[in-house]
Amino acid sequence: MQHTLTNAHCRVTINTKGAELASFVRIDNSPELEYMWQAEPAVWGRHAPVLFPIVGKLPQDTYLHQGKEYKLPQHGFARDREFTLIEQTETELVFELRADEQSKQVYPFDFVLRISYYLHELTLEIRWQVLNPTADQELLFSIGAHPAFRCPLLPDETFEDYAFHFDHPVTFERYLLQSGLLSGETEPVMNNQSKLPLTYDLFKDDALVLKHFDFSAIAVRSNRSDRAVRLRFDGFPYLGLWTKGPGAEFVCVEPWQGIASSVGAPVELAEKEGILTLAPGQEFNAAYSIAVE
Repeated sequence: MQHTLTNAHCRVTINTKGAELASFVRIDNSPELEYMWQAEPAVWGRHAPVLFPIVGKLPQDTYLHQGKEYKLPQHGFARDREFTLIEQTETELVFELRADEQSKQVYPFDFVLRISYYLHELTLEIRWQVLNPTADQELLFSIGAHPAFRCPLLPDETFEDYAFHFDHPVTFERYLLQSGLLSGETEPVMNNQSKLPLTYDLFKDDALVLKHFDFSAIAVRSNRSDRAVRLRFDGFPYLGLWTKGPGAEFVCVEPWQGIASSVGAPVELAEKEGILTLAPGQEFNAAYSIAVE
């Protein structure tokens, strides 16, 4: 099932499966312009999955909790679960997923996950709320975003006509992946620069995984038109930048509250990098925004 938010500028569509953003269209354009990747199954069959209760991959898809082994696929299970719409206004949709017997087979925690979409003019704000409803058990989790944007946006453009733009000159390195796991090695990417041109070669070794960066906004901007997508993600410790490979006409900008595991044997979930701990009765809140131009 799908639900829609519309204003004078934009129309946003959310799937109840995964509470996933499926469409972000500028309707004040002529013709209308879709900004989200349309999940072509032959290339990559998702739009903007929410990653929960882990971000990234686990060694052997396995983690330990209190000495017991559990299996979780890359990025967790929330993206494949049906959410309940619990609130709807002209500007906001709120979806909810709760722990159940199915989730506890792979993730032995009680949780409430709420994902809200708030549309204002040309900006969509995505808000996450994670609640620990128990009286005596800590909740261990990570959560992340994985939105994929059409690139190119216009028919006479190419992927290489676009670039990542930063608000100020930045310096950062990427943390390299080995079969989806952090290898422990890094590679420099930017050195006091404010623009990173898009090429498929940039992603030949998988996603660009960032930590310890000093920016909180990034734009995917065309060099040949005035079209762009801009994300803001204050307070996020990790970021992924990715596309599927040569010919894939999308690029992902992924703010994460969590990160893939390192190469090696499975570890206790509490010891995994990027795991957040929520005390009984407490809640966690985070938000990021997408603005279209």
